Amino acid sequence: MEQNRVSQRWTWLGAILLIVGFLGHYFAARAIGGSYIAYRDHILGFFLILVVTGAIIAGLGWRFWKGRRDITVLIIGLVQALVGIWVYIGRYNVHG
Repeated sequence: MEQNRVSQRWTWLGAILLIVGFLGHYFAARAIGGSYIAYRDHILGFFLILVVTGAIIAGLGWRFWKGRRDITVLIIGLVQALVGIWVYIGRYNVHG
């Protein structure tokens, strides 16, 4: 039973980190003008990064930690949060 609870915690943490990554893209688009194009590009960028890194991490998970979907979700969420924060910080370098 304890193993199931730890698994849920890692999964929830991964989901929260995914939301943090999404918000990084969202607030970066908002900070650079909030136009339709800015939102479109940042949100599509989030999902493109999610698909590419998610596929790579899921493949690694299938190979190295089979059956531990919680770890896979956690790592995907961590990568997305780091990229989202990097994109948000990078908005200061946009010259328009």
